[in-house]
Amino acid sequence: MTGAAARLRVWSGGGYELAEGTRWLGDRLVFTDILAGTLLAAPGMRPGHAGVLARLGVPLGAVAPVAGRPGEWIAAAGTGIVLIGADGAVTWIGRPEDKAPVAMRMNDGCCDPGGRFWAGSMSYDAVEGAGSLYRVGADGEVAKALDGMTIVNGPAFTPDGTLMYVSDTFAGVIYACGIDAPTGTITSRRVFAKVPPSDGAPGGMTVDASGCLWVALWDGSAVCRYRPDGSVESVIAVPARRPTSVCLGGPCGDRLFVATARYGIPDPSPADGAILSVRTGARAPRAASFARRFP
Repeated sequence: MTGAAARLRVWSGGGYELAEGTRWLGDRLVFTDILAGTLLAAPGMRPGHAGVLARLGVPLGAVAPVAGRPGEWIAAAGTGIVLIGADGAVTWIGRPEDKAPVAMRMNDGCCDPGGRFWAGSMSYDAVEGAGSLYRVGADGEVAKALDGMTIVNGPAFTPDGTLMYVSDTFAGVIYACGIDAPTGTITSRRVFAKVPPSDGAPGGMTVDASGCLWVALWDGSAVCRYRPDGSVESVIAVPARRPTSVCLGGPCGDRLFVATARYGIPDPSPADGAILSVRTGARAPRAASFARRFP
C-alpha cells in the first residue's frame, strides 16, 4: 500500500506517549494520552498547545461528552467505564474487566448516533482473544457486545447508526457490524477489510458524511480511506510511525486530525506522540454525545 506525499503538520505537540480518542467537538479537539491517564483539549482555530481537562489515576482510552451536562464526560478508563464530572470528580459506572484472568485496560471508544457509549478493551500483554467490546446504555448498564478479540479499536458508526465498524488491531481485521439502531443490538458481523502486516495494523477510525471509513494504521505511517464496499479509496502518508486515531472537523469541517504515539519508539521524531492535521475534502457529522438518563 502506498500513499501520497505526507502533507500533515503538527497541530499540537507535547510528546504524548500514546495519544488516542480524537474527537472534534464544535470548536476544539479533544483527545487522551492513554498511559498518562489525561484528557486534553487542543485549540480549534489554529495549531497550539493542548491543555489538560482532567487527570485520572488510571489509563484513559477515550471520552464522549454527556448530553445536556456541560463539562461532564463518559470515559473508557482503567478496567471499565467512568463519569468525569465538571469538577473532575470520577464516578465509576462499571468495571467489567476487574475479574479478567489477565491484567486488562480499556482502549478506544465513542458514542453511536443513538447516544450509547461503546468502548473496547485489551490486555496489557495483548493476550490473544482477551479483548471485548462493551456497550453502555442511557440507563448506565454496561453490556458485553463482542468478545474473543485481542486489541479492540474504534468503533465508528455510519450517520444513521445502522452500521458499526470496529477493528482488532492485533489480527489486522476491520469488521462491519449491523446494528439495530433503536436498541443497539448487533445483528450481524462480517469482515470488512484485512490489512496486511506490511501495511501496519488498523487502529482508531471515523466515518465521513459520504460513508467512507478513515482508519489509522499503527506501524504503517498512514491513514487509509475505505469506500463502503471495502475497497481502498486513498491513502495519506503520515510522518509518524504509529498513528492511533483519526477524526474530521476543524473550523471549516474538512480537516483531518491524526493522533500518534511515541510509545515503543527509541528515537521519536517531533511527529511521534503529536496531533497532526491536514485539510481534506471530506466532512463528518458532529461527534455524538452520551444520552445519560440515570442519576
